Amino acid sequence: MDVLHARCAGLDVHKDTVVGCVRSSAEGKVAQEVRTFSTTTAGLTALSEWLTSHGCTHVAMEATGVYWKPVWHVLEGRFELVLANAMHIRNVPGRKTDVNDATWIADLLAHGLIRGSFVPPAEIQRMRDLTRTRKQLVREVAQHTLRIQKTLEDANLKLTGTISDVLGQTGRAILDALVSGETDPERLADLAHHRIKAPRTKLIEVLRGHVTDHHRFMLKLHLGQVDALRTSIAEVDAQLGKALAPMRALTDCLTTMPGVGEIVAQVIVSEIGTDMSRFPTAGHLVSWAGLCPRMDESAGKRRNTRVRKGAPWLKTALVQAAWAAVSKKNSYPRAQFLRIKARRGAKKAILAVAASMLTAAYYILHDGVEYRDLGADHFDRHDKTRTVNRLARRIEQLGYRVDIRPAA
Repeated sequence: MDVLHARCAGLDVHKDTVVGCVRSSAEGKVAQEVRTFSTTTAGLTALSEWLTSHGCTHVAMEATGVYWKPVWHVLEGRFELVLANAMHIRNVPGRKTDVNDATWIADLLAHGLIRGSFVPPAEIQRMRDLTRTRKQLVREVAQHTLRIQKTLEDANLKLTGTISDVLGQTGRAILDALVSGETDPERLADLAHHRIKAPRTKLIEVLRGHVTDHHRFMLKLHLGQVDALRTSIAEVDAQLGKALAPMRALTDCLTTMPGVGEIVAQVIVSEIGTDMSRFPTAGHLVSWAGLCPRMDESAGKRRNTRVRKGAPWLKTALVQAAWAAVSKKNSYPRAQFLRIKARRGAKKAILAVAASMLTAAYYILHDGVEYRDLGADHFDRHDKTRTVNRLARRIEQLGYRVDIRPAA
């Protein structure tokens, strides 16, 4: 097997240590040297100097949690770095040691057998941290909202089924009054906004409960947590707005797509960046995101076509956007969803719509253009003959004779 990199290194990264193996080949002879370094800044600097002294040009490492990131930051710019998926470079069973892992990675890299993972630039990585942190904070707000609802049920206040948002304008006013010690149902009902659909008599009835000091303490505790989380979300949004300022034109183009709002556009940009040259085609991007069937074939049979995990942060955002996009009438996403749903079910159909939206996002970011919908009649126009034959067969199944003639 040909050697592509004469001087390279493989790193087995852990929390406290990094095991490095330098591999050099000359005149058909291979020499290897293995050393262990700490993951402190001084240790990683010593690792970089050691690799430089051996003339290494390429360095490969596994994507091990977040432990690979400080190693990457220290070595970036000095070597050609390759981040490998740990599932793709497993060693031969029975040879599992840190030294053997580093040696194995170096051998695979020397022969060009490692497919590098996508590592976005530093500014995109910072945006990733912001969007992912915001999503976690929003989840925590939802969890505290559920705990507030649980406390209200324990106090026999049936507010959850009466108003749509417990933390909305009306709900928050009632909760603050309850914390302050108000228990009169009529006074609590007076705090409702005039646009609340529930009649006043029903509000008075559902607000007649048994609120104790313990319930007030729990409500005050969770409301304080919600306020703190919302303040943090506002700070993250402000910081994210500054980071996205140079890319505002591209995010605005993404929002022209059905189902894609400001938040989803920010997630797309922060997860895949704006440089689409990293993905040869839109299909490569869809495969990386895990929105297409996997290839698993043996003896001429497809064994498993389930989608991979891919990029979970991007995939979940796209699936949510796809559900919003299919609700728009006379649009291509809705036509695609209904077409596939009839044959494969709603889950596979919504994944297909999400894949189409990511494909559109690829070309929007690649060309810097706005979204252009293919139209609800795209499939009819794309294959008119197949549509005519399918409808003719259906009419014949109903007991009629069909004579198809082209219109004048």
